[in-house]
Amino acid sequence: MRLFRGPRSIRRRLTLQLLTGAAVMTVILFFIVYTFARDIGAESQDRILAASAASILDATSVQSGEVRVDIPYSAFTMLDNANDDRVFYRITQDGEGLTGYDDLPAARQGGTGAAFDTVSFRGEELRVATASRRLSVGGQPVRIAVTVGQTRDAQADVLARILRMTTILGLSFFAASALLAVLAGQSAANSLSRLAGSVSRRGPQDLRPVVAEVPREMRPLVASLNSLIARLSGALNRTEDFIAEAAHRVRTPLATVRAHAENTLRRVDKEENRAALREMIRAIDESSRAAGQLLDHAMVSLRADQLELSPVDLGALVADLVDRLRPVAELKDMDLRFRAQEGLEVMGDAILIQNAVRNILDNALKYAPSESPIDVTLDEADGKAVLTIRDQGIGFPDEGAEKLTGRFARGQNVSGVIGSGLGLTIADEVARAHHGRLSIANNEGGPGACVRLSFPLR
Repeated sequence: MRLFRGPRSIRRRLTLQLLTGAAVMTVILFFIVYTFARDIGAESQDRILAASAASILDATSVQSGEVRVDIPYSAFTMLDNANDDRVFYRITQDGEGLTGYDDLPAARQGGTGAAFDTVSFRGEELRVATASRRLSVGGQPVRIAVTVGQTRDAQADVLARILRMTTILGLSFFAASALLAVLAGQSAANSLSRLAGSVSRRGPQDLRPVVAEVPREMRPLVASLNSLIARLSGALNRTEDFIAEAAHRVRTPLATVRAHAENTLRRVDKEENRAALREMIRAIDESSRAAGQLLDHAMVSLRADQLELSPVDLGALVADLVDRLRPVAELKDMDLRFRAQEGLEVMGDAILIQNAVRNILDNALKYAPSESPIDVTLDEADGKAVLTIRDQGIGFPDEGAEKLTGRFARGQNVSGVIGSGLGLTIADEVARAHHGRLSIANNEGGPGACVRLSFPLR
């Protein structure tokens, strides 16, 4: 059974790899230093033992046909140390003992020069050195061998101190390496954090290429990210063009069908046929409005995610919309009145703001009764441009009015009126995209609805 393991942190992985490498290097360094120090200590002791044996050999002479040995004091003083190691010696002539410890083992001769060996002698470990030379005694050559041995307490003590120092050195090296590993892991993670920060700080509409400073190894990632952003930007532009084209192609045929249905209605005399045609016209109106608002909502959602801000003269924009809708109001004998404070500019997307205002005005024209006024005013309040639209229609329901900005939400008092439930949704999303606010309420002391749309001034 395989257990799923999620991806580990890059910083943790890099830190662990560096720490593992530091631990391995610490162990290797420890053994190298310890082995080198041990070999140097052993070599130093061997040299002293060899010098002691050589000084004894130098003091060996032949007098009156006999070998005489006058052991110099310096031969043993050079072996003195703080640990008072015991020193043993043995001098032989052709293998026969002349003086010293007869049972002291000699080092195995391996060639010219002194020979060295580690032996066990009387329950102690000795390091011995054996040096020899030939002398002539009575015209016959003889081999004089001198073996000098010393216990290894001093060397063991030195090695113990070296071991402690090497351990301290190794731990210090590992601690420094661990600190550098953590810093290296943090540095690598910081590069990713800077990249993530430069992307996360962007708004949803910001599709510029990423230009954050990153290490060379991360440049392919940034290049791939920029390529993805470019493809996403192109896809969004194509989607926007598609929505605009779809809106045109959906509304135009429906308007043509409605015109033909109205012409046919004028020529039909039978009441049942006229009723059927009126239902057809009603269905066409409902379908046209629903399709139009669905496309409008898609356009608003798309453009709100990639909002392009520019100065917008809100008074001129609303005045143009009022002029366009005034013929519709006159068909219902409505008085569409507009009053605006001059010079109110906001930073925003003119198409989205126009879409929001048009949907609010459409609602007022749809729900207000004939021969009633609709007042549209634009004023400044608390550093904001506030657009207020009042009608004398059926207003909002007493309960649940705050939910009417949700998608496809409609009040219970408008069940007989054609609508999609997206008009206030579009206006609310546009307001929030511009850091503004949509508020809805009934008129105080009278019938009708009051809708306010506010935007921060430029």
